[in-house]
Parts: sequence; C-alpha cells; structure tokens
Amino acid sequence: MSNNVRPESMERITTPELAEAFITEQTRLLKERIGDKQVLLALSGGVDSSVVAALLIRAVGRQLVCVHVNHGLLRKGEPEQVIRVFRDEMNANLIYVDAVDRFLDKLAGVSDPETKRKIIGAEFIRVFEEEARKLDGIAFLAQGTIYPDILESGPVKAHHNVGGLPDDLRFELVEPLKFLFKDEVRVVGKALGLPDSMTYRQPFPGPGLGVRCLGAITRDRLEALREADAILREEFAAAGLAGKVWQYFAIVPDIKSTGVKDGKRTFDWPVILRAVNTRDAMTATVEELPWPLLRKLTARITSEVAGVNRVLYDLTPKPSGTIEWE
Repeated sequence: MSNNVRPESMERITTPELAEAFITEQTRLLKERIGDKQVLLALSGGVDSSVVAALLIRAVGRQLVCVHVNHGLLRKGEPEQVIRVFRDEMNANLIYVDAVDRFLDKLAGVSDPETKRKIIGAEFIRVFEEEARKLDGIAFLAQGTIYPDILESGPVKAHHNVGGLPDDLRFELVEPLKFLFKDEVRVVGKALGLPDSMTYRQPFPGPGLGVRCLGAITRDRLEALREADAILREEFAAAGLAGKVWQYFAIVPDIKSTGVKDGKRTFDWPVILRAVNTRDAMTATVEELPWPLLRKLTARITSEVAGVNRVLYDLTPKPSGTIEWE
C-alpha cells in the first residue's frame, strides 16, 4: 500500500475521545521521528497549519519554529490572532515577518488574476526561504497537508506555497494530518485547545484578499475591503449565521459610482457581499439572507468604511458564477 493512501482500518475522527487518541499517537510518532532536531512550519493561521502547529508544539515544544508571514492580504485581526494564540498562549517559537510593503509593491499595477496569484505565491516562497536560511539546525519541514490535498493535487500542499523551496534546503517532510479530512482536522484542533475562530475558520483562498480586491490592488481599496469583510463577519456572528453558512465574504471591484453622503456628492466604490452554501465546492447555492440583516450591513458598511457608497448582494449560484470572483 502507498504511504499516501489512508489505511482502510483507520476510524473516522468524530469525537473528542477519538481526537485525543489521534493526538496521543501522533505525539509519540513525532517525538520518535524528530528527536532533538528542529522543525520549520509556515504558519498561515488557517485551520490546517494551525492544527499542525498545535500538534507539534504538544510533541516537541520550542523545537518547532513557526514562520508567520504577513503579506498584507489577510483579514482584519488575523496576524494579531496568530501571535496571541501561538506566541502568547502556547509559548511557540514564532517568527513574525512583516512583508506587507514587499508584497503590495510587487502587486502594484497588476490586474490579471492569475498573475497576481503567481506573484503572491512566488514572493511567499522567497520570503520563507530567506527566513529558513537564517536558521541553523532545521531538519524537518512541516506542512498542513490533509487527505483531500493528496487525492486532488499530490503530496505537496500547493496553497501553503512551500513546495517550491530550493533543493539545497534538504528538509524532510512532516505531514501529521495527511490522512485526515477537513472535518476531522477541526475536531483535532478543538481537542488541542485552539479557539473556535481558528478551528472553524471558513475557507479562505491562498492569495487571501488579493483575489477579492478585484483588478489592480491599491492600499486604500484593500483597506476598505478588509474593514467591510470584518463588519460582515461580525454581523453574521451576531445573527447566528457564522456556523451555518459555508462561506461569506466581501469583494471590492475597481469601479466607482456616484452617491451622496452628508449632503455632498461622492464618487466611491461599491462593496459586493457573497454568501454561499455547498457540499463539495463544485456547485453552490446562495444563502437567502434576512432583509433586516442586509439593511444593517448596508448601513454599517456605507457609514463606517471609507471610500464606499454602495452595498450589493451577489445572487448568482455556481454555476453560472464561481464562488470567488477571481
């Protein structure tokens, strides 16, 4: 049997008890394999990398070196949450890299979605490589590979962007979650003590807000997107929708329209809201939001977010639209 095939005898992790048994076994295996050496992990703050980090901290403590790269395309509060949870609460050996200017300068004037994705991915690899070369004694590279990644795209989890490290960095790969499905990873994360806001984080594209700030990214429009997205998540949580809707987010296109604010004419951006449900992401239906919630979202976003004068709701299912716009 291939070492990338989930054992048929492996029980689905659906309860805290099964999660604890998995954690105990993986902790033992990781300690045996890693010994007194160090492990490097690109910690995005997403579900998979966060659970891997928590599991490795349980197994080898500060022998794990986490690198969190802030590329400026994360949602509001996410870099701060990574630092608080891992460095402050779990005593992780965490390196924080503020690369916001570096990424946004590279992306300036670039409007093609695929080109933006390539720039973000390639620059991430360069930043991560630079940090890796500063460290001595790293023998292992940890990744948040889960079983669907193996089934769909092979053994390297491409959206973590560390599969392209140069060959001379001869790290052995550590993938403790590679036989788990996403729902199992969440159960394990909760058992490891990660906050629900991290364990049950909704799907988020690898390039982050870079593919929701449509067209060429500007800093002011990116900030408007970040603020609008934060309001949307806050109001969904208050309305009890956070765990009921599969994915919900804001989009800010590179267009403007006329409006009126404080008795004066404005020429500002629209914010497009999207909320969809799906089983497999191949098709998706649109969540029918309550009208009072849409009114509240509109009032808050147009009054609290600079540079915005309209709020739109995307009613398009998949097909004919995709879930993301870019």
